[in-house]
Amino acid sequence: MVFEEVRKRIIELGGLAVPYLEEASTSGERLIRERAADILDGKGRLLAHDQFLLLCQRQGEDLDLEAAAWALALTRYPKANVEAYRALLDSYARDLAGLMPAPRESAQAVLAGFNKLLFEQLDFSGNEKNYYDPDNSYLNRVLDRKTGNPISLCQVYLFLARRLGLPLVGIGMPGHFLCRYQTTTEEYYVDPFNQGRLLTKADCVKYLNGTASGYHESFLAPSSPRRMLARVCANLHQSYMEAEDIEAAARVQLYLVALNK
Repeated sequence: MVFEEVRKRIIELGGLAVPYLEEASTSGERLIRERAADILDGKGRLLAHDQFLLLCQRQGEDLDLEAAAWALALTRYPKANVEAYRALLDSYARDLAGLMPAPRESAQAVLAGFNKLLFEQLDFSGNEKNYYDPDNSYLNRVLDRKTGNPISLCQVYLFLARRLGLPLVGIGMPGHFLCRYQTTTEEYYVDPFNQGRLLTKADCVKYLNGTASGYHESFLAPSSPRRMLARVCANLHQSYMEAEDIEAAARVQLYLVALNK
């Protein structure tokens, strides 16, 4: 209890305490090192929280989704090396380009390249066993563990597609999230949570007609980046509620309120 009160007071000091904490984090005493590192981590989370909340309040429908995903990740993992993760996605995109036909005329061949890279070579998969794990919503942890929920795996698809200039968008159906690859002659829906399974529009309509929501054309409309970010935060909020982490859920609720204005 004493440490928690001290921790709170030090965090409230802001940047003034950082030099002293950094010095303490190299102490020869293990307990001092650990507690200094814990406080530095808390300060980093608080700063990242403020920055992400500001992003939610100020950015429009066409915000930079990848930048927002990294900003969200820093609210939980303030020491995450974002540039290293971006470089990792760059390398995946280069590998993906080598698996695709030239020219990229066949949608099926292009999407087969995605699936070969992500699910055969890199062994990504949907996290069915721990669906409500909060780490399924943080992009750094999705890349670390190569697993996630439907929308986070769609984000991986979308961020690779953007690097290669491919016509992929996110589709926020009720209860599930897909990607759509569309050209002037072809249209496929992709389910990255299920190993990149390809679906037609008729498949999606059939699925929706079997749900309580039923089918509505708007359910297959592309989601704006801001709407996708709001859905990521809604999933994260639900995950923290399932884990009974009320403090974290309240923090994410602030993001949702800002994004839904």
